[in-house]
Amino acid sequence: GNIYWTDHGFNLIEVARLNGSFRYVIISQGLDQPRSITVHPEKGYLFWTEWGQTPCIGRARLDGSEKVVLVSLGIAWPNGISIDYEENKLYWCDARTDKIERIDLESGGNREIVLSGSNVDMFSVAVFGAYIYWSDR
Repeated sequence: GNIYWTDHGFNLIEVARLNGSFRYVIISQGLDQPRSITVHPEKGYLFWTEWGQTPCIGRARLDGSEKVVLVSLGIAWPNGISIDYEENKLYWCDARTDKIERIDLESGGNREIVLSGSNVDMFSVAVFGAYIYWSDR
């Protein structure tokens, strides 16, 4: 198995084996402030949130190829990101808009607001079955 992570200091997404060996950078271009990351091993995708000058939700293959932006409008401080594997939906929470939203993870379409709060600094989100869990700071 592999582990993926973002490096905020160097604006990279990296991968390594679980024991730390074979570490290498898979995305080093076009990232400003990558925040959170999630992986869909069966479909071969990795997704991340970006806080930088142009906040967005991105997707790429597990080797960093085929990089695309799925969401770039109406997004400010996207924090946590999570996959609903049964419904093929991608969820994220935004600390500035105080929302949890979702899209189809393949097309990026069918964007929906799942939860909209007020004065909630949403930090992370997780989806399991019919339940959505989130934390705030």
